[in-house]
Amino acid sequence: MYLHTQLLINEIAADEPDPAAANALQEGLGGQFGEMRTMMQYLFQSMNFRGDAASKPYKDLLQGIGTEEISHVELIGTTISQLLDGSPRYQGKKSDPVDQPGAGGATPLKIALDTSNIHHYLVGAQGALPVDAAGNPWSGSYVYNSGNLVLDLLYNLMLESTGRLQKCRIYEMTENKTARSTIAYLIVRDQAHENAYAKALESLGVNWGKVLPIPKTNAEQFPEVKKLLDKGLQSIQYTFSADNLSEAGKLYRGASPSNDGTELSTDVMPEGFPITISPERKEEFAPGLDPELLALIQATAEQEMKEADSPKEAKPAATKKK
Repeated sequence: MYLHTQLLINEIAADEPDPAAANALQEGLGGQFGEMRTMMQYLFQSMNFRGDAASKPYKDLLQGIGTEEISHVELIGTTISQLLDGSPRYQGKKSDPVDQPGAGGATPLKIALDTSNIHHYLVGAQGALPVDAAGNPWSGSYVYNSGNLVLDLLYNLMLESTGRLQKCRIYEMTENKTARSTIAYLIVRDQAHENAYAKALESLGVNWGKVLPIPKTNAEQFPEVKKLLDKGLQSIQYTFSADNLSEAGKLYRGASPSNDGTELSTDVMPEGFPITISPERKEEFAPGLDPELLALIQATAEQEMKEADSPKEAKPAATKKK
């Protein structure tokens, strides 16, 4: 079973809307090496896992990382929505051609015609979509689950390495603080997962360093990334095991495969950050509850509570006919 804590796994920095950055981030969400793919791949590998009791740490490692990837989908999807929300009234640089596109009687959603992905406005109502940066729908064919532990771990290490490489490229595409706060966090967590799969392969006698060296991206040059690396976030793995029965810690320990002088360790889950609900967007015909409907719901709820609290009348006993 899964439990959902209503907290984001990382804090999203506030900044101006940036629909172009939102579209670039779609690759990190619904692309071939994005968060939707890692989430589904690791969960399917853990669900289909075969082996004896000695194999449990590997299953638990896949389960824990797959569960974390659910929170990454939530984080990056929320970030995309935040980058899009209110963009028709974008208040960017005065020289920016999309500055205040709705002013002076202009068409409210005109920005959708010439800025990034039109489906963010036409289909998503200024929200994230399960697509890549080119608008291609996410595909289940991305998921790799061979049933062979070594092959799956090698493939997962490659997946995390490529995902981190792409996120470093996306980071270089935008200066937006909202986008970079999420991108930096995912870069560091991808490294943590690279460490996890590298350590698991080492325990199986696989010299992964000669087969698939982790690509060096020098991501520590990014200030947001360095701040997280200094906290050691690249060397901790969460189990998300509410009953504390995960054995992933048997694998995720010892010196980090990243050779950065840190020691690997596990924890149940991070503290998290508050989630807020986005405002209504009337230009998208996307309101919340209609006021009259809301009043009806509240009145009905009050009546049901009143009936539940009132004592029930005793029914007269039935008499038997002779």
